[in-house]
Amino acid sequence: MTDPRRKKLLYRAMHRGFKEADIVLGTFAQQNLATMSSDELDQFEQLLEVPDRELYSWIIGEKANPANHDCKILDDLKRFPLSEHVMGTAG
Repeated sequence: MTDPRRKKLLYRAMHRGFKEADIVLGTFAQQNLATMSSDELDQFEQLLEVPDRELYSWIIGEKANPANHDCKILDDLKRFPLSEHVMGTAG
C-alpha cells in the first residue's frame, strides 16, 4: 500500500489502544482499505474518530450506533467475521 492516506488509516486502525478494536479494525483495514472508494475512506476515517469502546460496542451489536454514523463501512464492520479475529483475545 503506497497511498499515504491509506497507510495512515491502516496505522490508526491497528493502534487503537483497545486490543479487540485493534484486531477487528486493523484486520478489516488490511483486507479492505486498498479497494475502498474515496467516500468509503471518508466513512472509515470518521469512524476512527469515535472512542474505541463505543465503536466496538456498535460493531458487536451491544449498542445501536447513532444515525449520524449509519454508513456502508460500519455495516461492513458489523458483518465482518469477528469470531475468527477476536476469539481468545478478550478476558
